[in-house]
Amino acid sequence: MVKSAPPENTNRKSSKLEGIKERSNFLREPVATEIQEDTNRFSEEAIQILKFHGSYQQDNRDNRAPGQEKDYQMMLRTRNPGGFIPPQLYLTLDKLSDDYGNHTMRITTRQGFQLHGILKKNLKATIAAIVKNMGSTLGACGDLNRNVMAPAAPFKNKPEYQYAIEYADKIADLLTPQTGAYYEIWLDGEKAISAEESPEVKAARDRNGTGTIFHDSPEPIYGTHYMPRKFKISVTVPGDNSIDLYTQDLSLVVITDDNSQLQGFNVFCGGGLGRTHNKEETFARKADEIGYVSKEDVYDLVKAIVATQRDYGDRVQRRHARLKYLINDWGVDKFRSKVEEYFGKSVEPFRQLPDFKYYDYLGWNEQGDGKLFLGISIENGRVKDEGSFQLKTALRKIVEQFNLDIRLTANHNLIFLDIEPDKKSAIEEILQNHGINSDPEKIEPLVRYAMACPALPTCGLAIAESERAIPGILDRIRKLLNSLGLQKESFVVRMTGCPNGCARPYMAELGFVGSAPDTYQLWLGGCPNQTRLAQPYMQKLKAEELEKQLEPMFAYFKESKETEESFGDFCNRVGFDAIREYAGSYKPKSSTIGKKLRHRVTVRDDVYDKLKQASESQGKPMTEMVNEAIKAYLEAE
Repeated sequence: MVKSAPPENTNRKSSKLEGIKERSNFLREPVATEIQEDTNRFSEEAIQILKFHGSYQQDNRDNRAPGQEKDYQMMLRTRNPGGFIPPQLYLTLDKLSDDYGNHTMRITTRQGFQLHGILKKNLKATIAAIVKNMGSTLGACGDLNRNVMAPAAPFKNKPEYQYAIEYADKIADLLTPQTGAYYEIWLDGEKAISAEESPEVKAARDRNGTGTIFHDSPEPIYGTHYMPRKFKISVTVPGDNSIDLYTQDLSLVVITDDNSQLQGFNVFCGGGLGRTHNKEETFARKADEIGYVSKEDVYDLVKAIVATQRDYGDRVQRRHARLKYLINDWGVDKFRSKVEEYFGKSVEPFRQLPDFKYYDYLGWNEQGDGKLFLGISIENGRVKDEGSFQLKTALRKIVEQFNLDIRLTANHNLIFLDIEPDKKSAIEEILQNHGINSDPEKIEPLVRYAMACPALPTCGLAIAESERAIPGILDRIRKLLNSLGLQKESFVVRMTGCPNGCARPYMAELGFVGSAPDTYQLWLGGCPNQTRLAQPYMQKLKAEELEKQLEPMFAYFKESKETEESFGDFCNRVGFDAIREYAGSYKPKSSTIGKKLRHRVTVRDDVYDKLKQASESQGKPMTEMVNEAIKAYLEAE
């Protein structure tokens, strides 16, 4: 007997957003109506449905003025499984960022692009241009499967990497919303030409028998109410943790035989980092090992896992709605048993895996087929032109001249693919002429492995700076390490402006999580390969007290670390009580500690960036240049 999915939301009170989804007519309203209206903003209901279409309404808080309306603008996010960006799409995004955006693009930590500063009146033209040029924003946000991640390295001589990319694409197709709303609203019903969907994916989406799909529904997998919350998936290969696999709702790890033929996948479930300050019932969580599935059954198991979360995830309390809470409440065994009911068979035992390591694939690399690929480090993912630093122009010229495909990485860097060896010198010349470094060994290690979310001024959830603050924070950390004789040390630093954890600070060796203006929670004890959760060490670290709090623990690290031990591993080994005890009796050695704090003055982003460039070119500290400039200005009055 064919079993249908259960009725949705039976005998249970649902959150307000569940009603908004139900009334949307499968993601159409009120967006379809409001996009036609001559206003500068969307309603609250439309904002929620817009997320499914890949857009957030934001307010540039830098431009707020007392008594004036908010500076409404849209952020638009692309959906690119495995981070793949064809040249046509890249050039389109580059142009759109200038025509309608804030002249920058930002690579996300889920291998997509974000455009900021788009006005409501230009949103339709922007999305239409993306779709017509081999892109999409559908499902980049909202309560459904987000962008499916995979290692960006294009190794042609390592079949497991090709399998990871292939199945990231196919699983993304499997879980793409089927509603026609997206094309109706943004392309007036015209469906753009795109890659043909695999017949096996279409068959898997329609296949039922165990309650995974809704019959006769425009959304056979999602139904009327979609998922309780966002759902994140990655596909990777044994040993490669370039995509932070433990932070995903569902991660698949490619398993091949001795002849490198695909056999199946190991399955992890229940990772997730979003939490809320002072709400102990919310927490970061690592994914658990669930089992193994053969390649023939992988789509059915993915559907079974999605259906379990769809039908049993919490639709009353959104803070408690992610898969990690369901698994935490039930336990892995009960979760696995329920998944097996939808799957129709038992999940096979987990296969042994090697230890996972983090890779960033920067610099020039052999691709395995005679061609090269080039990984370029992009600080905080921000593609921009500023002064002599002309990253945006350089990338555009390379794409225009060499027509190269791109893959974005989970650490918001960028990789050019399929480069002919004889083109290397020409590409290097473009980069050097525009102030871009392609040698990862010349990048400050703290910067190379750091990540920060955009935060202020545009993110509505941000309560502290992040992207704009982290360069200065890293400078101060490096100076402190150098002053203690730890010049060769570096570690993974991540920062977010709120506890939602978009830059994954809870897996860092040193994590900063915004808790108030210029104030952060301090998390310690993650590891270099992002396979262990950090833990909260300090609830409120004021930015001005950074050195005071970090110097004792760095000194303790220098004194007591084991050979080749990283800072995160050290903190995890000795424990927080020992760190606090050492800090309590520590006498400061750094010249920055114990001195009266300097006065703090804020400058605009564009002024700061010019100041930084001038500082680097002239070899003068920024503070000295600011003092000289202000003094000269005041004396001229």
